Amino acid sequence: MSLRTAYRHGGRTRTAAVLCAAVLFATTGCSFGEPKPDPAGEPPRFPTPSAPPSTQGGGTDQEVVATVLAKGLDVPWAIAFLPDGGALVTERNTANILKIGPESNPDGLKTSTVQQVDGVAASGEGGLLGIAVSPGYEQDQTVFVYYSTARDNRIGRLTLGEQPTPILTGIPRSTVHNGGRLAFGPDGFLYATTGDATERGLAQDPKSLAGKILRITPAGKPAPGNPFPDSPVWSLGHRNVQGLAWDQNKHLYATEFGQDTWDEINRIEPGHNYGWPQVEGGVSASAQPGAEDKFTAPLVQWHTDEASCSGAAIIGRLLAAACLKGERLWLMELTGDGGVLGQPRALLTNRYGRLRAAAAAPDGSLWISTSNKDGRGRPSADDDRLIRLVFSDGGAGRS
Repeated sequence: MSLRTAYRHGGRTRTAAVLCAAVLFATTGCSFGEPKPDPAGEPPRFPTPSAPPSTQGGGTDQEVVATVLAKGLDVPWAIAFLPDGGALVTERNTANILKIGPESNPDGLKTSTVQQVDGVAASGEGGLLGIAVSPGYEQDQTVFVYYSTARDNRIGRLTLGEQPTPILTGIPRSTVHNGGRLAFGPDGFLYATTGDATERGLAQDPKSLAGKILRITPAGKPAPGNPFPDSPVWSLGHRNVQGLAWDQNKHLYATEFGQDTWDEINRIEPGHNYGWPQVEGGVSASAQPGAEDKFTAPLVQWHTDEASCSGAAIIGRLLAAACLKGERLWLMELTGDGGVLGQPRALLTNRYGRLRAAAAAPDGSLWISTSNKDGRGRPSADDDRLIRLVFSDGGAGRS
């Protein structure tokens, strides 16, 4: 791994299934081998760390319990929590919004289809993508979705059971590189990630919505304080961002797909340029020496075959990135000033296949989804799945 200092900073009901596993690991100083086959009828067993636990850099041993909350989903893309403790989950290809929990039955959490979103054109990486619940949901009952139509990607607002009203349209779309993550920041504004829609130069064009992180009001207007006048653009120079998360000090982090060599975790600053297509992973992709010095460098980077991370979430001081091609969860311990302490650690490597969404639940647990039915995975009979991880010091006190 290479690190470089930045130049600047209503419907049918499904039955949920439950399966638990425990794994002991340290946030620093250990790695994981492959899980051994599980004895029939017993919960899966994770291996012990291949190196002794270490407290170097402040890391402590943690126990993690993994629970499969739901099975048989169809490319679950995003997770957003409601005030009642239940979660809304989008299915990319079916354009369905699901509700999972908080009700349960003898088999686990109840899963039902709330509605299907009209006008979604699901092809390639496009479809029904991000979802975010209004911070004032108990008063306004509003949900926001990011979805692909035949002409563009767009953001809409809706009341559950009703079709969305578009609030931002004209985001370039393609078969791939559509971005799609939605999340409300600690400032109360809505953030959205977009891809370059395979038109690489659009990422550097401040007038284009492609290859950007956007910041808008709930009405879809550019948020006050954005770095470019009358523009929703918050940062630029992105290839395909699909994960957003804020730490307790309000630093914003984003996962980004590289091309052939490097995938990235970036700390996002307003108005900063993250280099694509001139730079990939903090290394110049052009023939111009020193081109990378014009752009903000990644916080962390990996080779694409061990990463290709989509969703991101923060639990306490841990930043978790759910990875598709890498088929693992990368965990990074954050510092108070927005850096990373020690080396990232991998969890669940090759255990559940391709991992897509990651969301911090209100009880302190982490929910992730698999993406094995997206055309690039090897689905099992149980796929796709929604999985809950509880960390020993994560504060998860409810189930």
